[in-house]
Amino acid sequence: MSEHQAARSTTTGRTAKEPAPGATAARTAGSKKAAAAKKATPEKAAAKRAATQTASTKSAATKKAATAKKATAAKKATAEKAGKKTAEKSPATKTTAAKTTAKKATAKKTTAKKAAGTKTAATKTAAKKTAAKGAAGAKKATAAKQAAGTKPESQESKAERAARINDALAEVYYYAHPELDFENPFELLVATVLSAQTTDLRVNQTTPALFAKYPTPEDMAAADPEELEELIRPTGFFRSKAKSLLGLSAALRDDFGGTVPGTVEELVKLPGVGRKTAFVVLGNAFGVPGLTVDTHFGRLVRRWKLTEQTDAVKVEQEIDDLLPESEWTMFSHRTIFHGRRICHSRKPACGACPIAELCPSYGEGETDPEKAKKLLKYEMGGQPGQRLKPPADYPGRPAPPLPGRDQAAGAAR
Repeated sequence: MSEHQAARSTTTGRTAKEPAPGATAARTAGSKKAAAAKKATPEKAAAKRAATQTASTKSAATKKAATAKKATAAKKATAEKAGKKTAEKSPATKTTAAKTTAKKATAKKTTAKKAAGTKTAATKTAAKKTAAKGAAGAKKATAAKQAAGTKPESQESKAERAARINDALAEVYYYAHPELDFENPFELLVATVLSAQTTDLRVNQTTPALFAKYPTPEDMAAADPEELEELIRPTGFFRSKAKSLLGLSAALRDDFGGTVPGTVEELVKLPGVGRKTAFVVLGNAFGVPGLTVDTHFGRLVRRWKLTEQTDAVKVEQEIDDLLPESEWTMFSHRTIFHGRRICHSRKPACGACPIAELCPSYGEGETDPEKAKKLLKYEMGGQPGQRLKPPADYPGRPAPPLPGRDQAAGAAR
């Protein structure tokens, strides 16, 4: 073997068994880079995958939103197209829709009007309630309770209230008196019989000529029926009244010596005479106390809740128990005066009533003072009274005579 071959053999052997120093360093550096590259690759891949997934999600969301938008637009276009076609094909549908809209508008207006009306009514009701409360404030608590009918009133309470009403009326009608003109018991008896179903005024305008012609029971008992009827014709029911006058005059002449008896039992036996007439005569011609239960009296004591009775005798008995006997006659006059002047049957003048605070029926009539004032009658309203010859303390004007009768009466006297 030559030296050259030996040298090759030595070099080849070193290459197989020991790398060269430069090669080793290169190999080490390459290994580090590969390891670093291998380590970085998973992180980059993960980041890349995340970025890809986000992009995919955004893309999908964008596509989905675009799809939804297109679908909405397509639906809107379809609806508009369908509406146009419906409008073109069915004009009646359009008209119906317009009518429906108009009806709804009308309904809204009606509802608004009703609401406004309800509000107005509520306002008026409130005003009325306020006025009623103001009026009620002028009344006393007991009267208000009785008006409401909350509980039955005791006999003691009724008696106390009746006494207060009587006292109040006595102050107002200090001049109260029988409103029939008379000069003796016989004239009062005749006038009272004639007063049935008519006014005291008409009786007073009729009796001057009657008494001028028949001044005594004997004279009237002998009267010609037709002449008597003609004289009393203005009072109404003149035939039946003439029959009663002839009968009672004859009874006075035959049974009582031409004088009027002074007891209820005797008076009611006379033709045409009942308890009311008897008590008028007894109370005003003989001074015997008694209640005169006429239409006005019965109406007012029921309105005052002093009784609920409608029968005259029962009314008389119940009111007798509420007042002293000495007050019966004058209480009758005051009550009748009040009924004729202020406390009318159909429309009482509550707003001008001097005993309003004592009346449990206050408010049944006109409560406005000015309007109520126009309802007053006789001297309360500035008009003539019912008597042609009233008492000296009467504050009003005498009643005028019946036309044509004053001359006849004067000639007969």
